[in-house]
Amino acid sequence: MASVLGMLEERETAARVRVEGLREKVARLAEVLEVAETDLDRRVIAREELVEALAASAAETTAVTEAEEEAAPSLAPVPGSTVPTWREVLPVTVLTPDYQRIVDVLEEQRSTGHGPLRAKEIAVKLGLDAAPAKVEGVRSKARRLAERGWLVQKASGAFSAGRRSVAVPGAGSSA
Repeated sequence: MASVLGMLEERETAARVRVEGLREKVARLAEVLEVAETDLDRRVIAREELVEALAASAAETTAVTEAEEEAAPSLAPVPGSTVPTWREVLPVTVLTPDYQRIVDVLEEQRSTGHGPLRAKEIAVKLGLDAAPAKVEGVRSKARRLAERGWLVQKASGAFSAGRRSVAVPGAGSSA
């Protein structure tokens, strides 16, 4: 009996060593995955910032020509346009559909008495995949809306519906 018990103890020890080794391997892979996700998030943000900067640059170069041609400003959203700073006279409809949907989700959240949402929760409520790239896109848009006074961003990184006045540097900038 002692030899069978000894064999079982050896097998148990071998299994325990294997489990520990696999746990260490999983921990290393989790660290590698986290670094890769961070890298992906940085690249998504960089691309979005570049697109926004190029759009702002293009808007500045055509602003003089458009200012002469415009008699009254249009309140219709233009695809790819920048988010205007919130003012009492601006309806939500001046935002592009993607931005309107984010504001709508957060206003619905507020009207039902629920608290602020994080970017991942907003993405899920919008019917998007919770993949880091999609979540980062939603976070970028929500942050832009908050910077321009359309939403409120909490210190925790969560967003809620609400409007607030924002000081506009240069008072005529649309960036």
